[in-house]
Amino acid sequence: QRQSLKLLNDLSTYTLDEFMVLDAETRRNLELTETIRTGKTQGSLLSILDETQTPMGGRLLRQWVSKPLLNVQQIRKRLDAVEYFFKNGLVRVEVMETLKDIDDLERLTNRVLSGHAIPRDLVAMRENLARIPALKDIFPEDIKGIADILNKIHYCKDQFALLKAAVQDDPPATLSNIGIIRKGFSAELDNVLDSSKHAREWIGKLEKTEKDRTGIKSLKVGFNKVYGYYIEVTKTNTDLVPEEYIRKQTLVNAERYITPELKEYETLVLNAEEQIHDIELRVFAQVCEELAQGAKDLLETARGIAELDAYVSLAETAALNGYQRPEVVEEKCLEIEDGRHPVVEKLRTSERFVPNDAIMDEGEIIRIITGPNMSGKSTFLRQVALIVLMAQMGSFVPAKSAKIGLVDRIFTRIGAQDEIHAGQSTFMVEMIEAANILHHASERSLLILDEIGRGTSTYDGVSIAWAMVEFIHSHPDLKAYTLFATHYHELTQLEALFPGVRNYNVAVSESDGSVVFLHKIIPGAADRSYGIHVAQIAGLPKPVIQRANEILQQLETTSGTTKVRQESTQKQLTLFPENNPLVKSFKELDINSLTPIEALNLLYDWKQRYFSDGE
Repeated sequence: QRQSLKLLNDLSTYTLDEFMVLDAETRRNLELTETIRTGKTQGSLLSILDETQTPMGGRLLRQWVSKPLLNVQQIRKRLDAVEYFFKNGLVRVEVMETLKDIDDLERLTNRVLSGHAIPRDLVAMRENLARIPALKDIFPEDIKGIADILNKIHYCKDQFALLKAAVQDDPPATLSNIGIIRKGFSAELDNVLDSSKHAREWIGKLEKTEKDRTGIKSLKVGFNKVYGYYIEVTKTNTDLVPEEYIRKQTLVNAERYITPELKEYETLVLNAEEQIHDIELRVFAQVCEELAQGAKDLLETARGIAELDAYVSLAETAALNGYQRPEVVEEKCLEIEDGRHPVVEKLRTSERFVPNDAIMDEGEIIRIITGPNMSGKSTFLRQVALIVLMAQMGSFVPAKSAKIGLVDRIFTRIGAQDEIHAGQSTFMVEMIEAANILHHASERSLLILDEIGRGTSTYDGVSIAWAMVEFIHSHPDLKAYTLFATHYHELTQLEALFPGVRNYNVAVSESDGSVVFLHKIIPGAADRSYGIHVAQIAGLPKPVIQRANEILQQLETTSGTTKVRQESTQKQLTLFPENNPLVKSFKELDINSLTPIEALNLLYDWKQRYFSDGE
């Protein structure tokens, strides 16, 4: 336990206001480190950004993806380092090639500190330290942008010299075998080794010596675990055995003997192995203890190598995919020109990815995005969130340009699933997530809302979605940038009611009855959902598609034109139309002055005046 306490010697602290807050749902919905469908890293944001060459670099990059920064200066410092490697391709390639040969120095050091190191861990550590000079020699002195990182990488000459002197080049895999410590490192061990070697050599020569001395050509020297070393003579030659031979074992065709001198050398050999093992264990522990004294430099070196690896990885990704350096500022703003989804553009190589702007105009708070399924609404929402996150983690971004004001939290409400084990329906899960957003978002948050209210009836869903937009727009402590994708076309009326709301839709091309989704986000509201077209693409039977078109035409005929339908919906959303005479009568009514008979008469009068029979 005392060994393991050394792991706690170098504690570092941080506060929540140092990093962007990302709840579990946001991490899941944005697929930062694993995908929703498979739960694996492949297909996640991390899989696109990760070109690291070392395990510790990979772990650090995962940490950066999960914990974007909130300090502009720290973000710019990371971006400076990425930019250096982005612009210096030859240096980048050379660093990556050198890092390929560096193992997990961080975990090797921690194994030493925890007392769990094995001999081959020390060999791996020695080989890692041997490559540090070549790594540092790649860079000129006083290099701007990454000098702080290089200063963390120490040569660790004392540790390297210790490991080179102490440990064999090819030691056993475990501490249970001998052959760990190099000859010349421990005088005590060398003495025992020399004695053991001399004894083995004497035993090795004994067979020839005794054959020559006794004239017994069939004489053999052997060993087993029960009797130790012995001299074996066939029964036909037993009359030639010297008097000093002591019979030890009788076999069918032979006799086995020992001599006092053989027994003495046997003791040297057998005891030596135990002595060697004990001494090597003690010396190995001393070496680990000495390494632990310099663990601070080892761990700082490991951290520096990990940072170098992570920066080179981000630069390599940026170079491979055409990313640009974002501008991250303190003030609130969101200006992304020709943004792209980093994962979708990489994995869907069969078609060109259509870039989109996300430039929030002055005074704009909420963007209502309408359009058909499969047109790219959800992809657009996620890509904006990912670009903001990438910028604040210190990465270049998939965009022509990007100016990002610091975002304290990213919230996502994308899709929903039943939590059967918790007794929660899809709609309940959706509302719990929505409540979390409205309770915890701030003016500097980014809200990604996709299909709020879909899990309940149309009117309930529209009402909840409408009320949420009003709340986000008008709450004095909120007014967070919000991208709100919806199929509720009624919400497009909010643009006329609130100055911070803008309507956008996904462009569609119609020609000769065919529909093409252009995946371009443009100003204005969508006038159709193209749901039947999507159903046709999905492979619904032709009779179903034909019947759906017939029903749609009937519904549109019943409700009038699209414009009339929208106007009708607006009236439904308003509980009482403006200047309604019934409302005026209510306002002028003094309830306290009415008798029960007068109240009944008044209700009868209103029914006759304002409602026709049968309504």
